[in-house]
Amino acid sequence: MKAIFLSDNHLKREKDAGYRYLMRFFDLLECKPVEINEQHTGRSYGETGGYTIGIDDLFIVGDFFDFWFCRNNHIYPEFRAMVCKLIELKTRGIRIHLCEGNHDFFLKDYFSNKLGMTVFSDWAVIDSNGRRILVSHGDTVDRSNIRYLLLRKILRSIIFYRIQRGIPSSILWSIARISSNMSKELSNESEDRLVEKMHAFSMEKFKEGFDAVILGHCHKPLLKEYTIEDRRKTFATLGDWIKRYSYLYYEDGHFTLSYYRP
Repeated sequence: MKAIFLSDNHLKREKDAGYRYLMRFFDLLECKPVEINEQHTGRSYGETGGYTIGIDDLFIVGDFFDFWFCRNNHIYPEFRAMVCKLIELKTRGIRIHLCEGNHDFFLKDYFSNKLGMTVFSDWAVIDSNGRRILVSHGDTVDRSNIRYLLLRKILRSIIFYRIQRGIPSSILWSIARISSNMSKELSNESEDRLVEKMHAFSMEKFKEGFDAVILGHCHKPLLKEYTIEDRRKTFATLGDWIKRYSYLYYEDGHFTLSYYRP
């Protein structure tokens, strides 16, 4: 399997730099065997110096959108271009997987039921090349943040889901922005502190038999590898597309932390 993992794009407006850079980055992705000219980056260079990245799967690991609500296939206008780009990637043969984050949830109605993409509400477990990989946005790793976990439970409840389906779209998007800000405030913690908690979490998961733990949420790109009981273990946090433009590339059991340079 060849795959890219990325998270925390926090898309809002088409004119934003991160939005535009991500659209360009997605144009580089191809679903086909390519001759690898850089070890474990997936890049294949053409005669003009440009390159494509050959993958089978794209994993979007939460907070792709800064907020998300959809009703009757009516999505926020600023997101249409990006959704069309994902559909284009899917038609190229790339499998699209989305993990819900603390800013974007209720994704299944549109992305799974309408577009045929895979949506994970919490955890994704991948078996590839003999390695068991755990993937999640990571906002529930810190079980001590009771206020945030309570807000998360309320916003994802069936009651809130039914309420939001009866609200006019213009009002709904305003509520979505407010809930996004509330989630940001309650889940706010330093990157380094979050990484510490995520690292401790990953070590526990290694004991449970996982070979890799991939998380978003903390916005700090990090890749660490260990050997535990003669098995290679990988812990990664994906960074963001606000300042870092980072992503994780996976090929045949190997991970590489990479950066898109506009």
